Amino acid sequence: MNQIYFKTIPHNQMRYETCGDYWIDPAKVWQFRVSEMANPDYEFLVLIHELVEWYLTQKRGIHTDAIDYFDVSFEKLRELNPELIGDMEPGHMSSAPYHKEHVFAEKIERLIAEELGVTWSRYDKAVGDL
Repeated sequence: MNQIYFKTIPHNQMRYETCGDYWIDPAKVWQFRVSEMANPDYEFLVLIHELVEWYLTQKRGIHTDAIDYFDVSFEKLRELNPELIGDMEPGHMSSAPYHKEHVFAEKIERLIAEELGVTWSRYDKAVGDL
Protein backbone atom coordinates (compact mmCIF):
# COMPACT_ATOMS: atom_id res chain seq x y z
CA MET A 1 0.00 0.00 0.00
CA ASN A 2 1.19 3.48 -0.79
CA GLN A 3 2.02 6.09 1.80
CA ILE A 4 -0.98 8.06 3.12
CA TYR A 5 -0.96 11.58 4.58
CA PHE A 6 -4.01 12.98 6.38
CA LYS A 7 -4.62 16.53 7.51
CA THR A 8 -7.57 18.63 8.71
CA ILE A 9 -7.71 22.07 7.12
CA PRO A 10 -10.04 25.09 7.16
CA HIS A 11 -13.00 24.38 4.91
CA ASN A 12 -12.21 27.34 2.64
CA GLN A 13 -8.87 25.72 1.76
CA MET A 14 -10.45 22.61 0.22
CA ARG A 15 -9.77 22.15 -3.49
CA TYR A 16 -13.49 22.50 -4.21
CA GLU A 17 -16.76 22.48 -2.25
CA THR A 18 -16.41 19.29 -0.23
CA CYS A 19 -15.70 18.31 3.37
CA GLY A 20 -13.43 15.39 2.45
CA ASP A 21 -10.99 14.97 -0.40
CA TYR A 22 -8.24 12.65 -1.61
CA TRP A 23 -5.70 12.56 -4.42
CA ILE A 24 -2.25 11.20 -5.17
CA ASP A 25 0.58 13.72 -5.29
CA PRO A 26 3.61 13.64 -7.64
CA ALA A 27 5.64 11.76 -5.01
CA LYS A 28 2.97 8.99 -5.08
CA VAL A 29 1.72 9.85 -1.58
CA TRP A 30 -2.04 9.63 -1.11
CA GLN A 31 -3.25 12.93 0.31
CA PHE A 32 -6.43 13.12 2.40
CA ARG A 33 -7.97 16.37 3.57
CA VAL A 34 -10.93 16.85 5.89
CA SER A 35 -12.55 20.16 6.74
CA GLU A 36 -11.90 21.30 10.30
CA MET A 37 -14.99 21.02 12.49
CA ALA A 38 -15.66 21.74 16.14
CA ASN A 39 -16.01 18.02 16.86
CA PRO A 40 -13.10 15.60 16.31
CA ASP A 41 -15.58 12.71 16.00
CA TYR A 42 -17.07 14.46 12.97
CA GLU A 43 -13.65 14.86 11.37
CA PHE A 44 -12.92 11.19 12.06
CA LEU A 45 -16.21 10.15 10.43
CA VAL A 46 -15.40 12.13 7.29
CA LEU A 47 -11.94 10.58 7.17
CA ILE A 48 -13.33 7.05 7.55
CA HIS A 49 -15.79 7.74 4.74
CA GLU A 50 -13.02 9.03 2.48
CA LEU A 51 -10.70 6.10 3.24
CA VAL A 52 -13.37 3.48 2.52
CA GLU A 53 -14.50 5.24 -0.66
CA TRP A 54 -10.91 5.73 -1.84
CA TYR A 55 -9.88 2.12 -1.28
CA LEU A 56 -12.94 0.73 -3.04
CA THR A 57 -12.53 3.08 -6.01
CA GLN A 58 -8.85 2.13 -6.34
CA LYS A 59 -9.66 -1.56 -6.10
CA ARG A 60 -12.29 -1.17 -8.84
CA GLY A 61 -10.16 0.94 -11.17
CA ILE A 62 -12.07 4.19 -10.77
CA HIS A 63 -9.58 7.00 -11.27
CA THR A 64 -9.51 10.03 -9.01
CA ASP A 65 -9.47 12.27 -12.12
CA ALA A 66 -12.94 10.95 -13.02
CA ILE A 67 -14.16 11.51 -9.45
CA ASP A 68 -12.75 15.05 -9.32
CA TYR A 69 -14.22 15.91 -12.72
CA PHE A 70 -17.65 14.66 -11.68
CA ASP A 71 -17.55 16.46 -8.32
CA VAL A 72 -16.41 19.79 -9.77
CA SER A 73 -19.03 19.57 -12.55
CA PHE A 74 -21.68 18.74 -9.98
CA GLU A 75 -20.78 21.79 -7.88
CA LYS A 76 -20.93 24.02 -10.99
CA LEU A 77 -24.40 22.62 -11.70
CA ARG A 78 -25.38 23.34 -8.08
CA GLU A 79 -24.29 26.96 -8.53
CA LEU A 80 -26.43 27.28 -11.66
CA ASN A 81 -29.45 25.38 -10.30
CA PRO A 82 -29.36 25.28 -6.49
CA GLU A 83 -33.03 24.29 -6.29
CA LEU A 84 -32.41 21.29 -8.56
CA ILE A 85 -29.50 19.91 -6.49
CA GLY A 86 -30.33 21.12 -2.99
CA ASP A 87 -28.24 19.46 -0.26
CA MET A 88 -27.47 16.32 -2.28
CA GLU A 89 -23.89 15.07 -2.30
CA PRO A 90 -22.38 14.31 -5.71
CA GLY A 91 -21.71 10.69 -4.74
CA HIS A 92 -25.43 10.12 -4.16
CA MET A 93 -26.13 10.73 -7.85
CA SER A 94 -26.52 7.39 -9.61
CA SER A 95 -24.46 8.83 -12.49
CA ALA A 96 -21.43 9.41 -10.24
CA PRO A 97 -18.56 7.12 -11.28
CA TYR A 98 -18.12 6.24 -7.60
CA HIS A 99 -21.78 6.08 -6.57
CA LYS A 100 -21.68 2.49 -5.29
CA GLU A 101 -18.47 3.13 -3.33
CA HIS A 102 -19.81 6.38 -1.86
CA VAL A 103 -23.03 4.75 -0.67
CA PHE A 104 -21.13 1.86 0.91
CA ALA A 105 -18.70 4.27 2.63
CA GLU A 106 -21.67 6.12 4.08
CA LYS A 107 -23.02 2.86 5.53
CA ILE A 108 -19.71 2.34 7.35
CA GLU A 109 -19.68 6.01 8.40
CA ARG A 110 -23.19 5.62 9.89
CA LEU A 111 -22.18 2.48 11.80
CA ILE A 112 -19.18 4.21 13.32
CA ALA A 113 -21.25 7.30 14.13
CA GLU A 114 -23.66 5.08 16.05
CA GLU A 115 -20.77 3.42 17.91
CA LEU A 116 -19.39 6.85 18.83
CA GLY A 117 -22.78 8.06 20.02
CA VAL A 118 -22.93 10.71 17.29
CA THR A 119 -26.44 11.78 16.30
CA TRP A 120 -26.48 11.49 12.51
CA SER A 121 -28.82 14.44 11.95
CA ARG A 122 -26.56 16.78 13.98
CA TYR A 123 -23.46 15.50 12.21
CA ASP A 124 -25.11 15.81 8.80
CA LYS A 125 -26.17 19.38 9.60
CA ALA A 126 -22.65 20.31 10.76
CA VAL A 127 -21.21 18.98 7.50
CA GLY A 128 -23.91 20.73 5.48
CA ASP A 129 -23.27 24.02 7.26
CA LEU A 130 -19.66 24.08 6.11
